Amino acid sequence: MIKITVKPIQGFKRVYGGGIIRYFDKTPRDIVCPHFWELNWAYGCRFECEYCYLQGTFRGNKEPRPRPLNQVFTALDEFFKDHRGKPQILNSGELTDSLVYPDRIKLISDKFEQQSEHKLLILTKSSNVKPLLDRPRKQTVFSFSLNANEVWRRWEHKTPPPIQRIEAAKAAAEIGDEVRVRIDPIFPIENWQAEYEDLVYSIFSEFTPERITLGTPRGLAKTLMYSRDLSWAKYFDKGEETGWGKKISDVLRREIYLFFYDKLCSLGFDKSKIALCKETASMWKELGLDPAKVRCNCVW
Repeated sequence: MIKITVKPIQGFKRVYGGGIIRYFDKTPRDIVCPHFWELNWAYGCRFECEYCYLQGTFRGNKEPRPRPLNQVFTALDEFFKDHRGKPQILNSGELTDSLVYPDRIKLISDKFEQQSEHKLLILTKSSNVKPLLDRPRKQTVFSFSLNANEVWRRWEHKTPPPIQRIEAAKAAAEIGDEVRVRIDPIFPIENWQAEYEDLVYSIFSEFTPERITLGTPRGLAKTLMYSRDLSWAKYFDKGEETGWGKKISDVLRREIYLFFYDKLCSLGFDKSKIALCKETASMWKELGLDPAKVRCNCVW
């Protein structure tokens, strides 16, 4: 059994500011997911994606609420001090959309820009990046969650269209910021190959991501409990149970990943910059990939 762990520096604590900064290490034994740091500066989300795990995390109440900025800054000061000389990246979009409060995340990004070791990861489905484009941000990494137009239409309610997110990503890339992309969850809808081929070409016609992370639907028990439209869950029929909930069949997942690897590599994208999100160790092995060399969305 392959298990990937990225342990925090020995001797340093895992929680700062009463949970504002927390080390994520809940990875089940059968799942490949490097551990990472969360920056929980806010909770909840205004977007209404039917498959989103935050529905279960917050038991159906995703109304956004921020933590006081002074508490966030105090936690960051302590974290920066403890990890001096050991660069870390902090994910600000694990329990919220990173752009849920654009002006607040800008101030947090400004805090990161005042030092040169640690980086802020902004993970979002929003296109409202304008507050953060006032200057190049060397300590801020943007990661845009993108999907096929038909998936957006069916299940990503209240989010901007994928093309608007791509344009926002392009704007950040054009001023020199690092931009990553998540294509996750990939649904095997009707004509999915054509749908996702269009998405890939739409991305690469505008900019080239620094890295791309792929994922397929994950049906956690609480997500399925609180989702109001379970039409997306039909893809778990004849699927499998894993440590990270229900998944579509391994045969179909393998087909999806091979399709994306082929498409991305045909465009000259570096295979080492492609990773799978919360996928089983057995799937990594089937694809001939080495999880020990994973360079996914949430890590340095």
